[in-house]
Amino acid sequence: MRGPVEAERAGVIAGMFKALGDPVRLRLLSMIASAPEGEICVCDLSGEFPLTGPTISHHLRILREAGLVDCDRRGTWVYYRSVPDTLTLLADVLDVT
Repeated sequence: MRGPVEAERAGVIAGMFKALGDPVRLRLLSMIASAPEGEICVCDLSGEFPLTGPTISHHLRILREAGLVDCDRRGTWVYYRSVPDTLTLLADVLDVT
């Protein structure tokens, strides 16, 4: 994306940045996006924070609703992966070169 962002699209993109405005969510997205297999189990995320399971789930829901991550349930566990097109969109907005 080059040039100014249209008003309607700016609203959508702003929601994504708002979701990342929390340090826990920013860190969660970083962990998910950098997972070696391209996805990571919520069980591996939860142990990295001094927060309860429901609080981690809340933060992950915010990231999901913003379109930054997606997930699949496998048995008892939920596996999260980043949404590459969304991350590319955010990177393009920040690219000023």
